Amino acid sequence: MDKFTRLNHPPETELPPGNRPVVTPIYQSVKFEFDTVEETVRNWRGDAPGYNYQRSSNPNARQLELTLAQLQGRDDCLVTASGVGVLSSTLLSLVKQGDHVLCFVELYTPTRMLIRRLLGKFGVTHTLLSVTDLAGIERVLAGTPTRLVMFESPTNPMLRIADIAAITRLARAHGALTVMDNTLAGPHQHGQYDVDLYLHSLTKFAAGHGDVMGGAVIGGAELIAKMRPDFNALGNALDPHAAFLVQRGLKTYLLRYREESANAQRVAGFLATHPAVAAVHYPGLPSHPGHALARAQMSDFGAVLSFDLRGGAEAAARVAESLELFAMAASLGATDSLVLPSQLLGARDLDAGQRRLAGIGAGTARLSVGLESIDDLLADLAQALQRA
Repeated sequence: MDKFTRLNHPPETELPPGNRPVVTPIYQSVKFEFDTVEETVRNWRGDAPGYNYQRSSNPNARQLELTLAQLQGRDDCLVTASGVGVLSSTLLSLVKQGDHVLCFVELYTPTRMLIRRLLGKFGVTHTLLSVTDLAGIERVLAGTPTRLVMFESPTNPMLRIADIAAITRLARAHGALTVMDNTLAGPHQHGQYDVDLYLHSLTKFAAGHGDVMGGAVIGGAELIAKMRPDFNALGNALDPHAAFLVQRGLKTYLLRYREESANAQRVAGFLATHPAVAAVHYPGLPSHPGHALARAQMSDFGAVLSFDLRGGAEAAARVAESLELFAMAASLGATDSLVLPSQLLGARDLDAGQRRLAGIGAGTARLSVGLESIDDLLADLAQALQRA
């Protein structure tokens, strides 16, 4: 064989029977082949297992999908290249012109913008409420045929707690699908509820190290199967190396989540007693309006919290700039701690009244608490609050 040919057709190395890698290798290949046309056609039709093209699926992405589905207590999963990617792909797959979506002011800003701006261009209408307004939810569902109810719990950034059982019961009674952004709670929580689809930004707690992006939608086999062709056509595939990194992150996911939650509980308690702080929003505090509901729904309260400074926006900015261990950066759920003051918390699509309904004030700041020593984190917060 000529050297040019050999370099493009290297010798195959196959593991002998009974010999396998402890860690799944990265299948860094766009293309997969079968020996015959018949086998290839059967696979393309979905009648035979295997892989043909990375955008459709690949072994690393599939392993991650199955792991996440089992962790959430569901049948199947689809993964995408980012959290917003799974939001857009899910919404585009589920709704059509003339459909109505019930959504909430507490939703992640890109979610609201996708529903209100992108879907609005194609004739999809929406109603915007507060996720705690159960009477309003029932009134809308009873009065308007609704395709889906899109909500999250705990909400970002104000950590409000949705009554998942009540929302899913009302949606089911009126023939609406429930789609829950479960990112802050994580895929080990809320699986006991009658939610049709769970969405996750894998960029956050699942991957957990701030170095890879991904998204996932988890649900029943029948609904996921109906969505799979749309996801394939939209082309928002998670590449094998990113899938490998998220899968690796999941090995320490529960350890990280629980330790970060414990740190966040300590931080919330410290802030609640500080004279510069007007209010702390963390479901692990007994003073939180949703504390009892969170205790009933969750095993861990999470690593994200927000608080309101008495000094308003200027104080929030000064605290964020003075913190040394909390990076002033977007995202959350990584091993390093992060802070965002009100000026960087988004909600740009909400008017003043909607922003008040969402609870975000001029002096609000959000923390994502990491794995640093809790004593160091508390000392850092103390010195920054002193400057504010």
